[in-house]
Amino acid sequence: MHEANRIRALRDAALDPVIDYRGFSYYFFESYLEDYGRKPYADRYADALYHAFDRAPVSIAPGELLVGRPAPLPPELEEGYARLEQGAMAAACVPLGQDSHMAIDYARVLELGLSGLRERIGSYRKTLDLTRAGDLEKDTFYAGCVRALEGVARFSVRYAQEARRMAGEAEDPGRRAELLEVARICDKVPEYPAESFHEALQAVHFVTFCLSAKPMKPTYLQYQLGRPDRYLAAYYQADLAAGTLTRERAQTLLDCLGILINRRVPHGLSSGYMVGGRDAQGRVTTGELTRMLMQVIEDVGLVYPAVGLCVAEDTPQEDLRMACALLGKGFSHPALFNDEVIQAGLVRYGLSPREACDYIHSNCVEITPIGASNCWVASPYTNLLQKLMDVLDREYDSMDALLARYEEHLAESIRANAVEESRKRLDRTRTVDPLLSCFVRDCLERGRDIEAGGARYNWIMPSFVGLANAADALAAVEALVMKERRFTIAQLRAMTQANWQGYERERQQVLHGAPKYGNGREEADRYVREITEFLAEECARYTALPLGGRLIPSLFCWIMHDVLGRETGASPDGRMAGFPLGDGSGPAQGREGRGPTVSLLSSTAWDHTPFIGGVAVNLKFAKRLFTEGSLDKILAMVRVYMARGGFELQINGVDAETLRWAQAQPEAYQDLVVRIGGYSDYFVRLSPTMQAEILQRTEHSL
Repeated sequence: MHEANRIRALRDAALDPVIDYRGFSYYFFESYLEDYGRKPYADRYADALYHAFDRAPVSIAPGELLVGRPAPLPPELEEGYARLEQGAMAAACVPLGQDSHMAIDYARVLELGLSGLRERIGSYRKTLDLTRAGDLEKDTFYAGCVRALEGVARFSVRYAQEARRMAGEAEDPGRRAELLEVARICDKVPEYPAESFHEALQAVHFVTFCLSAKPMKPTYLQYQLGRPDRYLAAYYQADLAAGTLTRERAQTLLDCLGILINRRVPHGLSSGYMVGGRDAQGRVTTGELTRMLMQVIEDVGLVYPAVGLCVAEDTPQEDLRMACALLGKGFSHPALFNDEVIQAGLVRYGLSPREACDYIHSNCVEITPIGASNCWVASPYTNLLQKLMDVLDREYDSMDALLARYEEHLAESIRANAVEESRKRLDRTRTVDPLLSCFVRDCLERGRDIEAGGARYNWIMPSFVGLANAADALAAVEALVMKERRFTIAQLRAMTQANWQGYERERQQVLHGAPKYGNGREEADRYVREITEFLAEECARYTALPLGGRLIPSLFCWIMHDVLGRETGASPDGRMAGFPLGDGSGPAQGREGRGPTVSLLSSTAWDHTPFIGGVAVNLKFAKRLFTEGSLDKILAMVRVYMARGGFELQINGVDAETLRWAQAQPEAYQDLVVRIGGYSDYFVRLSPTMQAEILQRTEHSL
């Protein structure tokens, strides 16, 4: 099969896939209920995992070179599935909580294999004294880990058997040879260490796919793939040198990996990998593989993989130019992350410099340590604008008095949310996840399940939405109420409660007569600085949360600027009721009036370092502007943003005209991907308010 045709066919099938894990869950529930009342929960869970891996449907699509994806539930099991699911959920009483906002330790997968991990677990078990309650508990945990690993190995062998069966029926000799190679690889990995590039990719994908099958967790999971340009580099170089791999074949395999993410994670979330940045020795990790992993974005052209390029001061211009060129072609990736700011932020929260280089954007822009974390991101979202509107219920003598009450109100909210999230986290310690625990430091070392605090880092990361709106509202109150005396707070409140109906002239005064964040106006930018400094200081007070956790703030929104915006009435910054809040931590939509450089200066007029939970700044340029000459200007702006301490920058190169055509003819633009508030999604599948919000973002010129 011609490689371009292969990728096109696999890509088309992944554009709108059915992602259904019920074929796996059926057999899990079957075993779980059969053993209910006869075995402890942890034993029951591990045995049910093995049972499902041993019996779940196996499916390999035409043209696939990497295998492992959810197969549909056979129709004859539909009726029985509903009964089993209901019984299992009722019996378990499993509390809900977060999962999968992480990347596992892929080096452990590749270098040890599942067999090596079982040997390591065996060495830990030999040191236990089973007459001691603590050690007996550890032994139960280890037994569950071994059983789960055995289940994954069995599942891979079943894929090998299916590939071999299909090879026997294949009429095309080329496809027959491919399937036999798939069978050979699945017989080997992930059970044993990978020894080739193809084996490494299969092991990485297959373990991630198996982790995503969690019947007792009825949500979609979105594990990230970590830093593949680091853990795949040795395999790639060795195979090239040996003549067993060509660059073209390697690119095809990477494209297949990118497509498979779309077969395990539904759109509307975020899943992918990072490339670039500095390693533990301070060297920039870059090379041909870095750029090939970015090339997947163009080859695949789907919502995933979500790719982040980690930019350091000496990141090669070639890498950054390729990233910006991809964005200029209308792709929504890669996002550009400031490696130096992020590493400094991680060190601030207790990581060693050696650890701090190994991080991942664990969903949209939330940063978590790779292979060592069980962090709850966006837990919860807080509407900064609504919190301000709550305290605009009286007149104030000064802005200081208003700010003091606003911050007191925010502090109460932060505390209440920290308590609530802590309760949820404690409740989660009644659950187990033996398979995931095998790949997260220091679960095996401690003999403790990840849900019970086995991970090294157990942060809770609240996200604060509407920063620009709150700052603009405060600037409007200062300018038009405190200084110019055009309105009282009561009058401003009455106008917003009327959704500005009958007050359009006054609304225009707010929109154009008060300073706005994003225009280099200190009167507005200082309120962003005031709010962010307060959030960082307040969250830093919480250092003894459950499982040794901390409270780490973030300023991104996913889709929550739309959700919270629909719940929020008209506001003193001139925003109408129901319209989305600002889409990240940059200026609110359409309010930059002095060009992209000034906008970025405002967006970096405050310290991003404490916000390891994620900072997202969006810039939108007309696609027609991405010429060779303008590309140099965009590269210069990116470098300035990074030099000034910007955390993350995401650029949309889709013009408003294309978006309006997509609104008018959605059937012709099914694969049009746009950047939202930290993640990407298909434009025509967004809500009408989200589409309107994206269209209203300022389209910069150069």
